[in-house]
Amino acid sequence: MVVTQQEIENRLWDAADELRVAMPEAQYSSVVFPLMFWKYLSDTWEHTHQIFLKENEDLDLSAEEADEVEYSNYQTFKIPFIFPGTVAERRASWSSILATVAQHGLGQRVRASLQAIESANPDKFSRLFGSMTWTSETVLPGEVLASVMRAMDRTPKMHEGNMSHDVLGGAYEYLLKRFSDGSGTRAGQFFTPREVVELIIELLDPKNHESVYDPTCGSGGMLIAAANFLKTHGGRGYTLSLNGQEAVTDTAGVARMNLFMHNLTEFKVEVGDTLRDPRFKKPDGSVKQFDVIVANPPYSLKWKPWTNDPRAIGGVAPQSSADWAFVQHMIASMDPKKGRAGVVLPHGVLFRVGQEAAIRRRVLDDDLLEAVIGLPSNLFYNTTIPTCILVLRAPGTKTPERQGGVLFIDASTRFTKAKNRHLLTAADITDIVTAYHSGSDGDGEAGLSARFVPATEIAANGFDLNIGRYIKQAAAEQEDLGTLIDAYNIARAERQKTEQRMLAVLSAAGIEGFDE
Repeated sequence: MVVTQQEIENRLWDAADELRVAMPEAQYSSVVFPLMFWKYLSDTWEHTHQIFLKENEDLDLSAEEADEVEYSNYQTFKIPFIFPGTVAERRASWSSILATVAQHGLGQRVRASLQAIESANPDKFSRLFGSMTWTSETVLPGEVLASVMRAMDRTPKMHEGNMSHDVLGGAYEYLLKRFSDGSGTRAGQFFTPREVVELIIELLDPKNHESVYDPTCGSGGMLIAAANFLKTHGGRGYTLSLNGQEAVTDTAGVARMNLFMHNLTEFKVEVGDTLRDPRFKKPDGSVKQFDVIVANPPYSLKWKPWTNDPRAIGGVAPQSSADWAFVQHMIASMDPKKGRAGVVLPHGVLFRVGQEAAIRRRVLDDDLLEAVIGLPSNLFYNTTIPTCILVLRAPGTKTPERQGGVLFIDASTRFTKAKNRHLLTAADITDIVTAYHSGSDGDGEAGLSARFVPATEIAANGFDLNIGRYIKQAAAEQEDLGTLIDAYNIARAERQKTEQRMLAVLSAAGIEGFDE
């Protein structure tokens, strides 16, 4: 039976929609993705199990011997027996537990099954299913969980004999986007709009056998996009080494499941705070280096600044914003011979003063920044402010024509209006990538302008990277409320510091009567 993309997407959404009586849409992903992946594993295991039985029907084997032969020669993962040695002995499979949905304690049985699969496959599925708090009756009533499982069971069998990984992965991506469309600000924690991801990947142009790293990988979309990019350009996406770190355990599980659904197995997703505890390291303790680094980190994240960290080139980012700390980590993670990085950040990183300005100067002095690309406002699920892409290259790896300066591209007016946000079309992405590769000046007539600016001009402007300083067409576009508020808050804070110093000097001199 051929399964269409539309069919599986509709049926999966029907299953998710059963949750509407129990929780807000922003929480659907914590339930639906573990259930969907469990069904995928179970359907795949059972499909392979039937092949094993058919090909070995003449063998006289005990149950234990049969399991050993099957796991050695057929299966790539285990679906173990749960509650072994009892009347209720059954595998921790979707079909086994589905047969008991009418019985009390469904959530406990589901949790036990998922934990059993994790334990039986520690190399592949350790902590895959996240915290599983939704299996508690107080969080998700058993009758609602049963309804979700029954609805999801109407989805066609999820195995290679019935549907391609392109269809399966596409369905997973569909749910990610659907959940993000309906979950407001929380969506940005794990989902970057696909067109922004595709733009960054095209700019960095990953090659066969290269390593790709996302230090804030969310649901793994950028890692998957790198493999898809190679596949669609005649390369071999499966040759990439895919690596990611994610601070939220449940979201890291979503990323692992997403990669598996796309038939990508050469990956490693670690859990932890990348700034405080980077999990990818060399034997000497320094951060591991990769060919391609991509990220959409949380914007202006408050953090505990580093003390004596080798990643802090040019200084330490302020406690009020970790934006430049993420950039510094990415710079440290670039392979010295061909490393390149692309990161999406708010425009404030281009012009904020103080410690961030010092870091910006060092990055420019070392000629690490290749391009600044201004994107339209309202592209993302978690903010309406305009954002920019910084493209960086390892020291000394820029092409000769790009050395000693920065390419500025203004794409702030290149978008299509949609219901909840603006969109970049395929033509927009193509034109931006073309402008990046050509580096030629643009006249702005097509809503796109580009200019290569020598480092001397940037230095004369105090190392300010505000696109409007270098491309006139960008100046008006950047005067949006979000950017103005950002600039106002910075100026206000600086003024308050100056006034406090002045009042302290006056007070020390015995001069009183001055108020703010």
